[in-house]
Amino acid sequence: MLAGFQNVTFEFGARAIIEDSTWHIHPNERIGLIGYNGTGKSTLLKLLVGEYQPSKGEVIRSRNTSIGYLHQDLLSFDTSESILQVALGAFEKVLLLEKEIEELGIQLEKNHEDEALLHLYSDKLHEMDTLDGYNIHHKTEEILQGLGFANADLQRPYKEFSGGWRMRVLLAKMILQQPDLLLLDEPTNHLDLPSIEWLEKYLLHYQGSVVIVSHDRWFLDRMVTKIVEVFQQGLHIYGGNYSFYQQEKEIRMELQMKAFENQQDFIRQQERFIERFRAKASKAAAAQTAIKKLEKLDVIEAPTNDRPNIRINFAIDKMPGKVLCELKHVSKHYGATKIVTNASAEIERGDKIALIGANGKGKSTLLRIIAGVETFEGERKWGHNVDESFYAQHQLESLGLNHTLLDELKTCGTQKTDQELRTLLGCFLFGGDDIDKKIKVLSGGEKARIALAKTIISKANFLMLDEPTNHLDMHSVELLIEALNKYQGSIILVSHDRFFVSQTANKIWEIVDEEIKEFKGTYNEYLEWKERMAKRAADSKELAASEKKTEVKKTVEEKPVVQQQAPVADTKQVINKEAKKELQKQQRILQQLEEKINATTIEKNKMEAQLSDPSTYSDKDKFKQTETSYQKLSNDLKQLNAEYEAAFEKVMELESKAG
Repeated sequence: MLAGFQNVTFEFGARAIIEDSTWHIHPNERIGLIGYNGTGKSTLLKLLVGEYQPSKGEVIRSRNTSIGYLHQDLLSFDTSESILQVALGAFEKVLLLEKEIEELGIQLEKNHEDEALLHLYSDKLHEMDTLDGYNIHHKTEEILQGLGFANADLQRPYKEFSGGWRMRVLLAKMILQQPDLLLLDEPTNHLDLPSIEWLEKYLLHYQGSVVIVSHDRWFLDRMVTKIVEVFQQGLHIYGGNYSFYQQEKEIRMELQMKAFENQQDFIRQQERFIERFRAKASKAAAAQTAIKKLEKLDVIEAPTNDRPNIRINFAIDKMPGKVLCELKHVSKHYGATKIVTNASAEIERGDKIALIGANGKGKSTLLRIIAGVETFEGERKWGHNVDESFYAQHQLESLGLNHTLLDELKTCGTQKTDQELRTLLGCFLFGGDDIDKKIKVLSGGEKARIALAKTIISKANFLMLDEPTNHLDMHSVELLIEALNKYQGSIILVSHDRFFVSQTANKIWEIVDEEIKEFKGTYNEYLEWKERMAKRAADSKELAASEKKTEVKKTVEEKPVVQQQAPVADTKQVINKEAKKELQKQQRILQQLEEKINATTIEKNKMEAQLSDPSTYSDKDKFKQTETSYQKLSNDLKQLNAEYEAAFEKVMELESKAG
């Protein structure tokens, strides 16, 4: 066991976070730590690393266990060093060793005959080799690039980057340290889709254990093999991913309800028996036995959700025309960085569009152009009867700081009752006394949720949403999805939450080569289409390579025939016997390599078929084995092709000598 809790109780004041809870973290586990906002997930991570101490019980940490903890408080760190240097800080021992070797090298220049110094220098070089110290720069650059940094960014000072990009640098450093236990608190919050996909692939093969707090259920489904839920002051463990947890929890709740109902029936029967016979001398002993049974009974609680399933309902005031917004020949650039050039697109009534892609491609910029709050070249034309509402971080500035939450929602003019508005605030994680708070005392995340609530109830027929799920828990995201699916208006949204996108969008927009590319279909259909296109491109490349090899083979086979037609006398004069012998040998090697290439290509195609089968991904071991085999076959094929090219060049060279 690496770390965990043994009968731990922890309280904040009078509020218990967990009571008498046990949780053991073992090597090579990938665990999702989930629960509603405010249930104490981040607090549990702080307990694990020793920032907090339990009220009762024991927090266990193995003496040799190294722990890496990524959390929002790390953003207080600042430095003028380049991001490459910050990330390289993961290799503190290697960096010190580099300095020692450099200093020893300087000393050896002056005393090159000092044997003791030479031995020490040799030992240090061997230690550097053992620590794989010569590859740390390559590893660091690879991980930073995987997390979305361009090569040109690596030497830029850390302090020049925004909070989100700083968090990526610190995540890279933590990954490079390779701790036995990696604790990640909302790691995907500051990542775009390509970076999240890269992180998924990296963590799937991570040698240590990982505990992840995340509201991204798609990420949890791909990543984790165990769920630990903080629920009703307890830790409930499920052996599977998030989807398994949802199904299993429903079954557990049903079983608990049946057990609760059965126990209540038993209690009522016993109470009736006691009430009826406690006064009768002949039954008094039996009644006393029944009383003792009830006193010793381990009472089963009725299963209840911490938050009720509230429904968000909103309507539109008027129906717009067929086309809500038309972009014609739109261009936008920031200095030398071009976002779109001469791009055109239309948003039609009923469209629910997701703008996707890597950070820096201009998704939010395009959304602001559509909303009319960003300058651009070209034309943006509104349709008939369009009543729009735009949600983005800058909307926070328009909130009335002295309003209460309830007063702020009333400014939307929705004619909803106070009770209806309170119900809506509950969906956005505000309850009880929160509703009477002033806007000015709210955190950034709380203000974002209020701004989103205002957007949702605005009665607009066209919503523009920039990262609407950033400050919501999974339950609230599900409620928002349900509301947007019922919504009769049109939507365009930017989000890195793939589950949210997959459940809401019926069209996908992507900025590619400075153009707006539209895919008419859901996000899942878009992913399937991308896979088909990638496979088709790979097949075309392989076919072209195969045709080239066929042409080469024909050339090799036909060449000796031409030689045999030459006059015998001339042949004897020209052909070098040694060269001819070597030529025949190389031709045999070439033929063998071709057979191996064909056989390996067939095996590789079989593996690709397995990897395109969704059932492969449901079995972790099968997926890992298939992916490893596929990677080996790809490497083998690459090596065989290289050998084939070298053998072919050799044949050509020998033929020229022999011919």
